[in-house]
Amino acid sequence: MLAALTAAQLGVPVILLERNQKVGRKLYITGKGRCNLTNDCSPEEVLANVPRNSKFLTSAVTRFPPIEVKDFFRDLGVPLKTERGHRVFPVSDKAADVVDALFFALRRAGVELVQDRAREVLTVGGVVRGVRGERGSYAGSAVILATGGASYPLTGSTGDGYAMAAAMGHTILPPKASLIPLVVEGDECPSMQGLSLRNVAVKVKNEKGKVIFREQGEMLFTHFGLSGPLILSASAHMRDYEKDQYTIVIDLKPALDEAALDARLVRELTGQPNRAFHNVLETLAPRLLIPVLAKRAGIPSDLPANAVTKVQRRHLLETLKGLSFPVAGPRPVEDAIVTSGGVKVSEVDPKTMESKLVQGLYLAGELLDVDAYTGGFNLQIAWCTGRAAGQAAVERLQ
Repeated sequence: MLAALTAAQLGVPVILLERNQKVGRKLYITGKGRCNLTNDCSPEEVLANVPRNSKFLTSAVTRFPPIEVKDFFRDLGVPLKTERGHRVFPVSDKAADVVDALFFALRRAGVELVQDRAREVLTVGGVVRGVRGERGSYAGSAVILATGGASYPLTGSTGDGYAMAAAMGHTILPPKASLIPLVVEGDECPSMQGLSLRNVAVKVKNEKGKVIFREQGEMLFTHFGLSGPLILSASAHMRDYEKDQYTIVIDLKPALDEAALDARLVRELTGQPNRAFHNVLETLAPRLLIPVLAKRAGIPSDLPANAVTKVQRRHLLETLKGLSFPVAGPRPVEDAIVTSGGVKVSEVDPKTMESKLVQGLYLAGELLDVDAYTGGFNLQIAWCTGRAAGQAAVERLQ
């Protein structure tokens, strides 16, 4: 939509092929239906949140940074607000408002919306000549592929763009789940299903014990394992489940060092000497978490607080500062917010998004082998690469 709108506003006729009855199906579910449309930060900070091929995005992000994305949507009539973590949302908290604003802007700009599923980019001698769809063929001297990756296939992103790009000689790095909930075996996570933790620190260790990710924020226990913003961001660093074994380690009290936390434990236990241990724990942890903490620390739940030994207290401290869960693997790729993998970026011009293999072919968004953390960064990539492709396509035509 952004690519089509950009090109149309620059004065060329544009056809937008959309396989769904409505445009923007995937936008409706972003940000839990609220549409976290960018992150209010500098271009450098955007790139720092792109773990894969961030250098490729330097030009596009710099030319259409978050501050301009915000102005763009405000000009379309979408009031915005910035929340914790610099996440930007529509004031209405409705992704539909963002979709509608883009849809009506496309209409005003004269973009021809056609419901059809593109199947093949037509070329002659390595030069684009149009697109063949299931319902017809469409002539054009520039074609922008912006079909998304392979996540959330019900929204229409079923990997069609990979097939079309590959048919023209592009290298496709196999798509893998990037921002994805994690599966943990056993009954501990299901017993805490629905429990959300805030202000905790999470780190990921690989099989050799090396910490490959560390961040503080929110997470969630589910019936299958772990989810929430921290876990999704952590998953972007866990790329080889077949060769490596990953462990999630949660610090439930990151604001307290071990000495301060131990002093707090002593204070709580001695201050309520006759209460059962599990009741004392309620001042330190959510109720659903208490049975797991007690079991991990090896302390009977009904043990009087004054009977907890120094060794047991040490085990509890270590559990509070390092509650670990071995990761069995990611959820299915269909559950991923975004996919890593896609068209190899060395085959695409980073300034124009034009293919280096086919003249007049442009590629944008998740179809490319770039992905970012949660927080609005992936939509920022969509907007800036779409805009770069739209501008460059028009310059080619003119």
